Amino acid sequence: MKNAYEDLGFAKLDHDRKQRTGVAEVVFCQNKPNAYLPQIFMSIYKQNGEVLGTRATQEQYEMVKEKLPQIQYDAVSRILKVEQPKERIGNIAICTGGTADISVAEEAAQTAEFLGSYVERIYDVGVAGIHRLLSQKEKLEKANCVIAIAGMEGALASVVAGLVKVPVIGVPTSVGYGASFEGLAALLSMINSCANGISVVNIDNGYGAGYIANQINQLAVK
Repeated sequence: MKNAYEDLGFAKLDHDRKQRTGVAEVVFCQNKPNAYLPQIFMSIYKQNGEVLGTRATQEQYEMVKEKLPQIQYDAVSRILKVEQPKERIGNIAICTGGTADISVAEEAAQTAEFLGSYVERIYDVGVAGIHRLLSQKEKLEKANCVIAIAGMEGALASVVAGLVKVPVIGVPTSVGYGASFEGLAALLSMINSCANGISVVNIDNGYGAGYIANQINQLAVK
């Protein structure tokens, strides 16, 4: 596969990925040496006209911005991106158990929006005050897919799946006291859910949830 990737020495950029999968390579910034990122972002941007990075720090943003002035950074989601204007279609609903889960939710939401999906945010509707979630049932019923994001015991995903007809993606978060084991309790709860129609991504993996939700949403629209 000649020219299928660009070898920078420290990274092999998969420029053929968009043709294969429909989505260009996304940069996972966490733990990457900061000095490598400007060249990685520039190369992907030149290839696709836009670029998305996740788990970025303010310091990494400042370094990339020197080479790519139009780059944008959101400190809540830790998303680093240059995005072309696009129509956002369909409907993905993203729910959080609490406000502490919003950073993961925004990673999911902004990923899905970057990929072309419309997102409805429904935040702080955890089961401790379940009337808050039930008051949003009309919004949930309009969605092609629901992402349920929660820490603690992770019950939100099961409850949501019992209310809607569409796929639910559970995202356990590392929010909670000691026995939550940094999200492991929520992960196990979601995996063991008695409700049907739930798939589960890894702890704090907002990006993965947003990506899968976009695929489901795009298929529903088609």
